[in-house]
Amino acid sequence: MNIEVLISCMHQKDASIIKRSNIQSDVVVINQCDENREEKFEFKNKKGEICHARIIYTTDRGLSKSRNMALEVSCGDICLICDDDEILSDDYPCDITKSFEVDSDVDIIAFQISDSGKNFPKNKRNIGYIGALKLASWQLAFKRNSISNNNIKFDETLGSGVSKAGGEENKFVYDCLRKGLKIIFAPITIGRMIESESQWFHGFTPEYFFDRGIMTKKLMGRTLACLYAVYFIFKKYPLYRHDINMTSAINKLFRGIFARE
Repeated sequence: MNIEVLISCMHQKDASIIKRSNIQSDVVVINQCDENREEKFEFKNKKGEICHARIIYTTDRGLSKSRNMALEVSCGDICLICDDDEILSDDYPCDITKSFEVDSDVDIIAFQISDSGKNFPKNKRNIGYIGALKLASWQLAFKRNSISNNNIKFDETLGSGVSKAGGEENKFVYDCLRKGLKIIFAPITIGRMIESESQWFHGFTPEYFFDRGIMTKKLMGRTLACLYAVYFIFKKYPLYRHDINMTSAINKLFRGIFARE
């Protein structure tokens, strides 16, 4: 199986992100910047294998739009989503390939990324709707045909550039589950995060809670979103209590849930 990495980034001056991210396979880079052009070239990985790179420089904006553009031009058997603050391990192509060979009926595998601030399960497990809420896009590798054949895309009304609360990866995984795709978590580390400033999260602001209300309604529908909102408000209180009081947070969250689209 051919592994292809899909990187979303902004304002990159050249192709150095490929080396910086330790890409050891084919790669598509969507670079949102101030010009429109495309660049293709070949490079050798650490094993001396020829890899193909495609960089699309675009004036479009929005993380979900970037992800969708990468999906449209991708051609790998297995695609791996990667952020610009992620460094992949040398053996990620082999680790990902073996995982899909072992679980040949699986469409999407969520892997471990170290230094990401997330707590990962110790054992392999199936991912359902509750588990999907804990996933990040940079964990995900998927069979490209499973996504394209079901016409699954990232919701361009969510994600960095259009929303303060992210959630585009959760909506993507929810859509996959609704289409009957099988998703698992594999306790295999394929890379690590490097410290950088988030492009979308700028604190627990009123706008964050309002956008999160919109996002959870898209995921769950209004009734379940209301129930989840109550859980979220109390569960995350230690994280946001220095930024906004609980009353204001829940007010904005419910305003988002009941906002007209």
